Amino acid sequence: MSQPRVRVAVIGLGVGEQHARAYGRDERSVLSLVYDHEPKRIRAVLLTLGEGAAAESYEAILADPTIEAVSIATYDDCHFQEVVQALEARKHVFVEKPLCRSLEELQAIKAAWSRAGGARLASNLVLRAAPLYMWLRDAIRTGLLGRIYAFDGEYLYGRVSKITEGWRKNVLDYSVMQGGGVHMVDLMLRLTGEKPKRVSAVGNRICTTGSDFRYEDFVAATYWFESGLIGRITANFGCVHRHQHVVRVYGTNGTFLYDDQGPRLHTDRDPQSPPVPVDLSPFPATKGDLIPGFLASIVDEAGSEEDAQHEFDVMAVTLAADAALSGLPTMEIEYV
Repeated sequence: MSQPRVRVAVIGLGVGEQHARAYGRDERSVLSLVYDHEPKRIRAVLLTLGEGAAAESYEAILADPTIEAVSIATYDDCHFQEVVQALEARKHVFVEKPLCRSLEELQAIKAAWSRAGGARLASNLVLRAAPLYMWLRDAIRTGLLGRIYAFDGEYLYGRVSKITEGWRKNVLDYSVMQGGGVHMVDLMLRLTGEKPKRVSAVGNRICTTGSDFRYEDFVAATYWFESGLIGRITANFGCVHRHQHVVRVYGTNGTFLYDDQGPRLHTDRDPQSPPVPVDLSPFPATKGDLIPGFLASIVDEAGSEEDAQHEFDVMAVTLAADAALSGLPTMEIEYV
């Protein structure tokens, strides 16, 4: 007998359209409802997908007992309330980053998740689905690089018009760390298997001077780990550069680099020894690549508390950098 398929609703049909496509092509799910604040967009997406129906509101989705999971792809400042509402309605939740925007919101989400008892919670930090970083995680854990002592992650947004002209300029206290740097934080925690204890951060708003964007467009955060590891994360939204990221992992036996020259590995201290190319993609195929895993955690009941806790830890580390911008020179990271 075939297993019942998970009935899913998607809210927010910008990036959410890719969520909807991923659910539509997975045999474990049924795309039941979609909702967006623009009815025209709903009609266009439903016509393109050829399945699903328009919901009257997000509240109607949550009140529908047949909907088991919701995918949230709305604006950053909407995520907190929508995630809590979904958990309170006993729905599984897949949400675009950031999960929330303050430590108090993070604490409230964890409390709602705990009360939901068994609800799956995942944030769409898509770089973790890239073949390159799945390989690198295994390489680090098997000791290929030796002891890791430094991690650098640079998020080069390269699309300044999106913060000077798009919806982000209207979001109160918009954070480039939450909007982009969080991807690098996620990789730092996943690849090293460690959590930092302290952070300091600085930022500026030079590239967007004279625009309607009111907050730092460049932030650099330094993280200290108990093992001695140092992590450096930058969120660079104003750069003159294509949309990309840079990752450097330094170990006692080797160095991994990914930048414009491609991914490569140095394992020899001889300056004449060339690096070894790593022929794997640093990007997932689509922004829906984490959805099959999310569905598997529901269908197979394979999701663990560790999975959700990682999402909470990533946000705690990211939010601490924002707090450090206007707080103490170095501050302890508070985990939930």
